[in-house]
Amino acid sequence: MSWHPQYRSSKFRHVYGKPASKENCYDSVPITRSVHDNHFCAVNPHFIAVVTECAGGGAFLVIPLHQTGKLDPHYPKVCGHRGNVLDIKWNPFNDFEIASCSEDATIKIWNIPKQLLTRNLTTYRKELIGHARRVGLVEWHPTTANILFSAGYDYKVMVWNLDTKDSVIAGPVKTINCHQDVILSMSFNTNGSLLATTCKDRKIRIVDPRLGIVLQEASYKGHRANKVLFLGSLKKLLSTGTSRWNNRQMALWDQENLSVPLTEEDLDGSSGVLFPFFDSDTSMLYIVGKGDGNIRYYEVSVEKPHLTYLTEYRSYNPQKGIGIMPKRGLDVSSCEIFRFYKLITTKSLIEPVSMIVPRRSESYQEDIYPPTAAAQPSLTAHEWLSGMNRGPIMMSLRPGSELLDSQTLPPERPLSNSMVQVSPQPLEPMKQPAEDGDQAPFSLLEEKLPKWTAEHHLGEKSCLTNGFDVFECSPPKTENELLQMFYRQQEEIRRLRELLIQREVQTKQLELEIKNLRMALGQL
Repeated sequence: MSWHPQYRSSKFRHVYGKPASKENCYDSVPITRSVHDNHFCAVNPHFIAVVTECAGGGAFLVIPLHQTGKLDPHYPKVCGHRGNVLDIKWNPFNDFEIASCSEDATIKIWNIPKQLLTRNLTTYRKELIGHARRVGLVEWHPTTANILFSAGYDYKVMVWNLDTKDSVIAGPVKTINCHQDVILSMSFNTNGSLLATTCKDRKIRIVDPRLGIVLQEASYKGHRANKVLFLGSLKKLLSTGTSRWNNRQMALWDQENLSVPLTEEDLDGSSGVLFPFFDSDTSMLYIVGKGDGNIRYYEVSVEKPHLTYLTEYRSYNPQKGIGIMPKRGLDVSSCEIFRFYKLITTKSLIEPVSMIVPRRSESYQEDIYPPTAAAQPSLTAHEWLSGMNRGPIMMSLRPGSELLDSQTLPPERPLSNSMVQVSPQPLEPMKQPAEDGDQAPFSLLEEKLPKWTAEHHLGEKSCLTNGFDVFECSPPKTENELLQMFYRQQEEIRRLRELLIQREVQTKQLELEIKNLRMALGQL
C-alpha cells in the first residue's frame, strides 16, 4: 500500500502579522487601568476610541485615525459618566455615533463631530436608564438600525429602541431575564435573529432576542466558557474559557446541539482571558489573549478537522485590550485582510497590526475580498421588533464600487427603503427617447439605456474608495501612505479607462442601430 501525504491547500496558509512603524502608532495614550475583561477599544474607518483614566468619573478618547504619533496630554475627552466606562461600541451604520456603558448603571449615545475636538465633549445625544447595577457590555444589532443591547450586573440583557426623539429613554423595549449570574459576553448570528451569551455560571445560552426564550443551553462541565462567538453562516459557535485543569481552552459547538462540543483544544496554562474574533469573509479565526503579546489564527471549515491551525503572530508587548477595524476600512492595495489595534499599557501605546496575505501583484485581489457587510442597515427598528429577519446588505471592497444586493436575504422579505437606496432606479432616462420621438422603432434603444444609466451612477460615485472620500482624506505623511494613495489613483484611472471604452462601444452600437432604423423607415 502506497502512502499519500495529505496536504491542505489554502490561500491563507502564509498570512503574517505586520506591526505598524513607530510613526504610525498612537503614543502617550493614557489607557485605562480597569481590570474588567473587555476590549476597551473600538475602531471604525474614521476614528479610534479608547477607554481612558479620568478623575471624577469615566471617560474615553476619540482620536482621528490619521492622527498618529504622540498624543497631546491635554487632548479632549468624551466624558459624562459618573463612574468608570466599561465598554464602548461604534454604531456599525454611522461612523460618527458611539455607545458607552458605565459603572453608573447608564448607557449613553454620543454624536462625534466630524471636525477635531477642541474641548471635552460632555453633551450626549441619548441616555438609557433601566439597569439596577453597573452595565458591563453593549452591542449593536448587526443588521437593524437603532437597536442596541446591553448587559448589566443585575443579570439582565436589555433591548433598547433608539428610534425616538426622547433624549432620555427610561426603559427598554424588552428585558431578557434568563441568566442566573453576570453576563460575560454577547454575540449575534449573521442576521441578528439569535443571541449567544456566556454567563459567570459558565453556561452558554442561545436566546431569541425578541422573545427572551432560551433555545439552547450548554451544561457541559468539561469546558467553562468565558467568551462566545457565532461563526458567521457556518451554524457553529466558538467559545473560549478554561478546562477542568485550568488550562486556557477553546471549544467548537454545533449551533443546533450544545450538549457536547464538536472539538476542544487546550492552548496553554496562562490566566488571561482569550478574546475570539472571526472573519466570516475568509473563515479565519483569531485568538487574542489578554496579557499576551501573541495572536493565534486558524482556518474554520465545516468538515473535520473543523479548526486548522495556521500560525501565530508573536510580540514581546502584552496587550490589555484590543480593537479591530471593520473590513470596509482595510487597505486592499496591500492585501490586508484584518487589522488589530493592540492596547499596550506598559508603553501607553496603541499599535496597529495588519494581517497580510503575501501577493506579488499590486492589482485588486478578488479571491481574498468576497462581498462583505456594508455600513447600511437592512431593517428598521420597527420592522425587526415586529418579527422580520434580514441578512446584511453587502458591498464590494474594490475601490470605487457600489453596494451589492445581499445574497443572504430571505426570498419572502418585502422591499424596504434600504434596498431602494442600494439600487438606483434609472426610470427617468428610459422615458426620454420615447418622448423625443413618437416612432415605435425607438423601443429597441430603450433596452440598452438602463445599463448605461447604471454605469453613469457608478461614475458619479467614483470618488469613494473603500467607503471614504479620497478628496477629504488627509495628505500622506509617510512614503507608504503616498504609495497606497498612488495605487488607489492608478486603480481608479484604469477603471475609468475601461468605462470610457465601454461608452465608446455603446455609442457606436447606438449610431449603427439609428442608421439601420432610418434605412428601414426610408424603404417603407
